[in-house]
Amino acid sequence: MVKNKVIGVIPARWGSTRFPGKSLVPICGKPLIHWVVQQCLKAKRLDGILVATDDKRIADAVKGTGVKAVMTKPNHPSGTDRIAEAIGKTEATVAINIQGDEPLIDPRLIDRLAGEMLSSPQWDMATAASPITDSKELSAPSVVKVVWDSKGQALYFSRSTIPFLRDADMDPIGLYWRHVGIYAYRVTFLEKLVNTPQCELEKAEKLEQLRALYIGGKILVLKTARAGIGVDTPSDVKYVERELRKVVQK
Repeated sequence: MVKNKVIGVIPARWGSTRFPGKSLVPICGKPLIHWVVQQCLKAKRLDGILVATDDKRIADAVKGTGVKAVMTKPNHPSGTDRIAEAIGKTEATVAINIQGDEPLIDPRLIDRLAGEMLSSPQWDMATAASPITDSKELSAPSVVKVVWDSKGQALYFSRSTIPFLRDADMDPIGLYWRHVGIYAYRVTFLEKLVNTPQCELEKAEKLEQLRALYIGGKILVLKTARAGIGVDTPSDVKYVERELRKVVQK
């Protein structure tokens, strides 16, 4: 048995509300899920990688990619619940939730999260944030903002603009940060989290990480230069392909 085992889990359900079946949409000639897997395999701190899915088509698509597909229940209320089921009997110490729609996820960020969770047992979770430099992003509810304390511990996540800038002449540079949707969980805390009912804050903001804060979870926030590029709707495909070509051609 590997001590302090770290498992990367890629949740990939078929029934995405805005883009059903997007895990298999062709991106530069390969299914989206293949690009995500390819990036995860570059991470050095993962002892294993699972694709947690509810559909045989996705499970079949990842055969031969070097990762294992795990069939999970179709009716999970969140990706966190799907990950908890998938991690099941793996004897993992840390599970890292890697979004299945981000083909350019940085493997170095995965390794940083794993390293922090292994070296600092006080953290229940770890995640990341990138600077907001666009005023449209700042006011967009789809862009989740995060604030933290002097130790890097998350204080709150919100779809609203936080912090509120009371004095108009204050320099906002470096003040606003966008939450990047990657999570590292200590598995013992993950089990507690999925067995805790939703709190009112989570229901209001539709942000499940608020449940972790509500029950006293300590979440470390790591700074990263930029947010990932995700495929949320069919209209995102062409943009993501352009960005991928830039990376592949380097």
